[in-house]
Amino acid sequence: MSHYRPNVLILASDPAFAREITANWPQDSAAPSDRLSEHPEFVVLEQTFSRDLAGNSYDLAIADASSPERNARIDQKDKPTDNWIHHLKASLTAGGKPAIIIHSDRGSDFYSLHGAAIELRREPGIWPAMVGLIGREILRRREAEARARESENISAKALADATLGRYMVEMRTNINNALTTVLGNAELLALEAGLPAAVIAQSDSIRNMALRLHEIFQRFSSLEKELTVAARESGKQAMRAAGRS
Repeated sequence: MSHYRPNVLILASDPAFAREITANWPQDSAAPSDRLSEHPEFVVLEQTFSRDLAGNSYDLAIADASSPERNARIDQKDKPTDNWIHHLKASLTAGGKPAIIIHSDRGSDFYSLHGAAIELRREPGIWPAMVGLIGREILRRREAEARARESENISAKALADATLGRYMVEMRTNINNALTTVLGNAELLALEAGLPAAVIAQSDSIRNMALRLHEIFQRFSSLEKELTVAARESGKQAMRAAGRS
């Protein structure tokens, strides 16, 4: 897979929220080839932009649902916090990506899982580190799933190519017989007396193409033998390595 940094979308009206997230994101000592060995790319948006996330390209969303000043515009018929969080959850669900929602409801569990969204209570002193640890593991899982899908696609293509190759090898005798017939008839046609020059030229073209196709299928036979020898040698090396261990 191509190397790129994952994108983390931070939805917050309070700039301090985003600073806490980025400052406490865990450092990773993984190999440089691991794209998660470095910090992700953080993108901070005002919460008012959270209504349409379906088209946004991000790997994880982290939303602040604990700031009290956001409640002023909510219909007073509902509990302000619950109503605002409902709209936030709906927007994140429509985005179709994993999300971490930070709330300040002391009457709820420290964390709860709702589909792809994790709700985490804002405990002073520990919540930024918890968000970083959970977020990193979410990104790692998404990376593993992406690699698995890519491996499956590569395997499926390799299987299709192998199936086609086996079919061509199995059919080479029939194809060679057909080519021999075409080649023989082309040569007999060229020996006919009094044929127009155009017919003779076409006969030569048919003969040359038949010879070329024959050479191609001879190469298939040679390649099959080379692969058989290589597989046999690889098996011997594996056995010798197992004997030394």
